[in-house]
Amino acid sequence: MINYEKTLLEIVQPMVEDPESVKVQTMEGLNENEIVLYVYAKSEDIARLIGRQGNMASSIRQMLSVCSRLDSKRISVKFESY
Repeated sequence: MINYEKTLLEIVQPMVEDPESVKVQTMEGLNENEIVLYVYAKSEDIARLIGRQGNMASSIRQMLSVCSRLDSKRISVKFESY
């Protein structure tokens, strides 16, 4: 099984200005086949991760969805600032 938290963290940390402030947390989904991942970072880093018109966020979600197909899971990625 893939460690989705670690994978997502390795994807997003090089993209932000303050890599130490980035946190990824897994939450329970609505059913057992769903995984919800929350990315927490500073607001300017979240803006960078989402990108213009959400293009960067869509790309990140797409990369993780490819990984999740091996486990027959559905992954949702949410971005939150603090």
